Amino acid sequence: MSGPRFVIQQHDATTLHYDFRLEVDGTLRSWAVPKGPSTDPRDKRLAVEVEDHSLGYRDFEGVIGAGYGAGAVIVWDNGTYRNLDEERSMAEALDAGRAKFWLEGHKLRGGWTLQRMRDGAKPQWLLIKRRDEGADARRNPQSTQPESVLSGRTIEEVAQGKRA
Repeated sequence: MSGPRFVIQQHDATTLHYDFRLEVDGTLRSWAVPKGPSTDPRDKRLAVEVEDHSLGYRDFEGVIGAGYGAGAVIVWDNGTYRNLDEERSMAEALDAGRAKFWLEGHKLRGGWTLQRMRDGAKPQWLLIKRRDEGADARRNPQSTQPESVLSGRTIEEVAQGKRA
């Protein structure tokens, strides 16, 4: 794979959510997306900015022990992306509050936009599918493709494996 990487980790912590991460300048810029990404351009998904993670975390699957973020994690999707903004780097676009990019993943493909709505301790963004060949209002990859792209396991199988 060439180009910067992205990863979407399904994370069953306090609540089940998806951690959307983009490789930017040697780190993983990260957002918690409660409902996960939608392939319907009309469906704007809340994405709460969280702390950056190290690049080594992009392949993490398993169970995080007690404390912040405790719970099962799988790599729900991953691949490469490219910045669609010809005027700014991805870091500059994110700092400005609007990033447009193209995902080449196992489950998700096509154009997406991250749009900041408000700043604060945890800035809130919208993750929006762009209208292109990857857009599909009827498709729900979270329910039809729940397994990890690395191990083939579901989040439930990872959690049960830890308890066994």
